[in-house]
Amino acid sequence: MGRYIAIVDYGVGNLKSVSNAFAYLGEETRITRDRQELERADSIILPGVGAFPDAVDKLRASGLEGCVLEQGQKKPVLGICLGMQLLLERGEEVRPCAGLGVVKGRVARIPTQLKLPHIGWNTLRFFHDSLLFRGLEDGVWVYFVHSFSAQDTDPNEVIALTDYEIPVTAAVQNGNFFGCQFHPEKSGETGLTILRNFASLNR
Repeated sequence: MGRYIAIVDYGVGNLKSVSNAFAYLGEETRITRDRQELERADSIILPGVGAFPDAVDKLRASGLEGCVLEQGQKKPVLGICLGMQLLLERGEEVRPCAGLGVVKGRVARIPTQLKLPHIGWNTLRFFHDSLLFRGLEDGVWVYFVHSFSAQDTDPNEVIALTDYEIPVTAAVQNGNFFGCQFHPEKSGETGLTILRNFASLNR
């Protein structure tokens, strides 16, 4: 049985672009909704594009929510964009609903006068020396597409911020659970470094 990264297929987008980025790095991935494949994987990606309540409903309907939470006690899990938002305690997009609750805080519209969604390249400021950002320095550029962000977070769980008129949570970590609000798979060499670092965490 070869080593691989499982990408959770629970009915929301950007699966292929994430898979392609890892393939470029020479990493095998499996896009799956099979519990046993998640259990055998070295690490897990929770992707997502769309609205929080639809995504969390689909994840729960897939029967994989408990599996992701359980596997995150044993191996690295990375939520990307909406996938990161699902790691928080609750979301307020469209209607209030509970998230996975592994990271403190809520997901709400970015309180800014600037245009939303926030689309484009912004720089990162790092905190807490996370292995996810090994080899990177403050000021690297990554690509964002979002109108909602993590708020009321625990400062100890925020590992990167960006600025969009105000400080915006760009990445979080609690134990084996990591989250990137930006899209590493669309963030050039910086994003590839982050994905490479993630792939090496459990090896």
